[in-house]
Amino acid sequence: MDPRLSAQDIIRCTVCKDKIVQMYCNLCPMNLCKDCVGEHISDVSKKHDVVPLALRRSKLVYPLCQTHSEENCEMLCEDCNIPACPKCVISPTHKRHHFKSLKDLMNSKKENIEKERKRLKETVYSTFEEIVTDIETRLAEIDGKYEKLTLEVTKHGEEWHREIDKVIEKNKEDINDKKNQHRDALNQHLNDIKKLAADIRQSILETEDILQSKEVIKSLSYEIKSEKFTKLPSKLIVKFPEFTENNNRDQCSQLFGSLSSLSITTKEDGYTMKTPEAVSCPPVKPLLNEPELITTIDTGYDKVYSVTCLSDEEIWTHGKDKIMKLYNLQAKLLKSIQSKSGNVPRDIAVTRTGDLVYTDRDTRTVNIVKNDQIQEVIRLQGWVPLYICSTSSGDLLVIMVSDDNKQSKVVRYSGSTEKQTIQFDSESKPLYSSGGLKYISENRNLDICVADYKASAVVVVNQAGKLRFRYIGHPSTFMGSFYHFFFKKESFYPCGITTDSQSQILTADRDNDCIHILDQDGQFLRYIDICGLQRLWGLCVDTRDNLFVAEHDGGRVKKIKYM
Repeated sequence: MDPRLSAQDIIRCTVCKDKIVQMYCNLCPMNLCKDCVGEHISDVSKKHDVVPLALRRSKLVYPLCQTHSEENCEMLCEDCNIPACPKCVISPTHKRHHFKSLKDLMNSKKENIEKERKRLKETVYSTFEEIVTDIETRLAEIDGKYEKLTLEVTKHGEEWHREIDKVIEKNKEDINDKKNQHRDALNQHLNDIKKLAADIRQSILETEDILQSKEVIKSLSYEIKSEKFTKLPSKLIVKFPEFTENNNRDQCSQLFGSLSSLSITTKEDGYTMKTPEAVSCPPVKPLLNEPELITTIDTGYDKVYSVTCLSDEEIWTHGKDKIMKLYNLQAKLLKSIQSKSGNVPRDIAVTRTGDLVYTDRDTRTVNIVKNDQIQEVIRLQGWVPLYICSTSSGDLLVIMVSDDNKQSKVVRYSGSTEKQTIQFDSESKPLYSSGGLKYISENRNLDICVADYKASAVVVVNQAGKLRFRYIGHPSTFMGSFYHFFFKKESFYPCGITTDSQSQILTADRDNDCIHILDQDGQFLRYIDICGLQRLWGLCVDTRDNLFVAEHDGGRVKKIKYM
């Protein structure tokens, strides 16, 4: 499959279910391989619109006119409440009728659907997830609570004579029965809540499918469902029984003590719906029509590999040298730090507290610079640390390769303690290629983004290490007045990578002298290929979303304003 056609998985032909797709019918809509195109367009009852896959869904799919079968209906007759084609509009049947654009109606409806999807996903569904967690927590407490209750009964029973053993056993049975009732009640409540949550999730998927669709009728026929989910279920309140001692031993059965009744009630206002205001989002910053070159800093390196921001006014750099250098934006050298071993560092990063960290391939170590003193943080065996980034939580994410250079993985460290390993996908296949350049960055949504040069892909996993998507390049696109038709000279080989306040992913396309900007879901937004960029490697952004680009061969760092 041409890697420019998709950043995701291979698409198969809708007709034969087997061959790789090259074409797409905008009318039907259907994915088609070249062999199935002829069979598809043989149906002359429709005016098929078969285009290359890269141009799929470039047109809206309008319904065919019921009166003029060769025409598409792009309008809606408000008086008749039916779709109308151009011939219908001028026909006597619709004389003096009022018409509206189906496209405008669809866009309006999709805005409501998008609000529906956002509300269901960010408020309703997340609330139900919290309810499930609450019930599961209470379920987990049951054994401990009832075990404590059992111990109380047992301890009191040991103080009594042998003849009341039967009474003790009867109470234990009573406890067990109440525990089962308690568990059954909460389990039933949990199942009911999970079913509602599943229904909400299904509605979210339906809205996402409609939002991606270009079918007008499909959008217009959607019925808003969120209202039925906004009334939260009653909260099940189950009060644990308590054991009451009785030290009067005259009548064993009555005076030994008894359990209170198991109380199972519901509370109408037991749960509270989350509100959209509870979700903190950064202000939206649009991309500039024309990115601006702010300044160029000559690092003095013959070749520069990485750049990372210490502040909005200072950047750390490293190149083909054992010295790491701190510059201000006026290109003044503020500080130089030599690696402890005298080796060339493989990568650098700045921690949340402002300390410089770097990897040393030859000594298999990750080191931190505090008060100009270098301390070893991590030393590996069997693996070699290569690339590194610091996370918002203060952890370190380290890309490492095995000694035989056949395996690569990402490992999360808190200090020198290993917390997480990310190496394989859900099918136990390697997420990353073996060896090669692999810059890494944590996104604002806590995704872990790796520019895998050897694999020609940007690999993004979520915080738990589950694969979200692979981006493998994008076809040439006209991007506006300052952009041109971008004809790729080479295949896509990502090098440096960084993320900004909008959770956008920026990756350096080294061999094509440009930067790809993606949204947090891997959708291509645009290229930056101005400012005379050449042989790009490391990237970083400051707190104001200014981009710093390390030009490998020239030893320069360029600051670019793009938002």
